[in-house]
Amino acid sequence: MTDQGDPLARIADALERMAPCVPDAVDWAAHPAYAWHGGQVRSVKVIDALPLDRLKGIDRQKQAVTENVARHAQGAAAHDMLLWGARGMGKSALLRAAVAAEQALDPKRLALVQLDLGSLYALPDLFAAIGGVDRQFLLYLDDLAFDHGDDGMLRHLRSALEGSLAPRPANVRLAVTSNHRAILARDEHDQAGPLHERDRMDDTLALADRFGLRLGFHPCDQDEYLAIVAAHAEPLGLEWSSDEALTWSRARGPLSGRSAWQFVVELAGRARLQL
Repeated sequence: MTDQGDPLARIADALERMAPCVPDAVDWAAHPAYAWHGGQVRSVKVIDALPLDRLKGIDRQKQAVTENVARHAQGAAAHDMLLWGARGMGKSALLRAAVAAEQALDPKRLALVQLDLGSLYALPDLFAAIGGVDRQFLLYLDDLAFDHGDDGMLRHLRSALEGSLAPRPANVRLAVTSNHRAILARDEHDQAGPLHERDRMDDTLALADRFGLRLGFHPCDQDEYLAIVAAHAEPLGLEWSSDEALTWSRARGPLSGRSAWQFVVELAGRARLQL
């Protein structure tokens, strides 16, 4: 163990943590999904995904995402995807469901790899690991928002999409979900000057522009919300009323797919059903 009182030792330790990580031995053709965190990989045996037909209120987005994922799974030209907008409206659920639907057709041709923000610096290592694999990969970052101070990570992702000297493997596409179209978490207390803020917005918009498919998700209306409840509740044989469903959601914020699902979880719990 290095001497933590030695400044040079502390610098050496920091550099070692920043160094590119070599992933553990993993069979990139054996599993439906993987989690890549800080340069380390873990296989995921089952993707937690709903059937596509139970995702309501997002028909246009569903058609675009499933078509793009199908193209990528087949090895055809496909876009990187940015799914942005209202919380709880199915952005992540749609990505997982689209991948699961393709895997139901052929489990070997496409895998999902979930990343976290802290893993972006190790993307070149991931590209090196999967670039030669005879399989397509969709890299997935959920609920992404760059705070002030994350400029380095922002540029890592922007470089991975376009602009890097080393090309990205042809079998890799990226999908990002965010509550913000520009993927920038705004801080109302931030004291940065207008010029600095404009530069930063230019940076984040330059990132958003690199996604060939950008889809907005918006809060659902009352009819859409009730349709989502029905899509989840009816296959389970659960009894419910519109008034009860709406009362549940109003106590928790805007109408959303997430609120509808949580209401169904409550119904299932009362009926002592396991989901």
